Amino acid sequence: MRPGVLEILQETYTELRPGTSLPEFKVEFFAFANVNNTIRLRDGRLLVRLSDLLEGAPDTVLKAIAHILLAKMYRRPIDRGQAARYRKYVASHEIVRKAHLVRQIRGRKLLRSPRGHFYDLDAIFEDLNRRFFHGLMARPRMSWSQTKTRRILGHYDPAHNAIVISRIFDHPAMPRYVLEYIVYHEMLHLKHPVKLRGSRRCVHSPEFQAEEKLFPGVADANTFLKRL
Repeated sequence: MRPGVLEILQETYTELRPGTSLPEFKVEFFAFANVNNTIRLRDGRLLVRLSDLLEGAPDTVLKAIAHILLAKMYRRPIDRGQAARYRKYVASHEIVRKAHLVRQIRGRKLLRSPRGHFYDLDAIFEDLNRRFFHGLMARPRMSWSQTKTRRILGHYDPAHNAIVISRIFDHPAMPRYVLEYIVYHEMLHLKHPVKLRGSRRCVHSPEFQAEEKLFPGVADANTFLKRL
């Protein structure tokens, strides 16, 4: 264990819960498949797991992580400055690069065939590529989701270079333009990667939003999706 991590957690605990007895901590850096940090209370002992990607983080960042974890555990307000400090660090180019490599090595990405019962995602990608991107976008791995999820309709995973679309759209009653809009949205994530603006991650940049509005029937597609 890196020297000082336990002391940072203990110091932060005392700041958040003055006057209370200090619990026993068990702290370890763990090989998560992403930049994850967890805290659990078991038998009066706090079990803390930090991503091993953060072993080289400055003490100020570890302090921010300790504050966020303990504040969540004991339902205290999270200091905005600490939250911003942590977001800025994990969104830095170096950590993002390492996280992508780790996800490729450790993460399990179960991808399905792009050919569904009614729609072929590869064919839809190529059609949209020709119509909106001059055919210049390299096709990532296309996959239907394992289940018909309504919570996540689609997502682009840069670590595995894959676009996954909810199987709920692979249905004869699903209008093609709605599925096309979902795929088009994820293609824009491929074209406009997440950027860091100040201490915040910008997922849908102004350029992203402007280009999204160019999709024909975008209003009708969103209206349909709201009824799902």
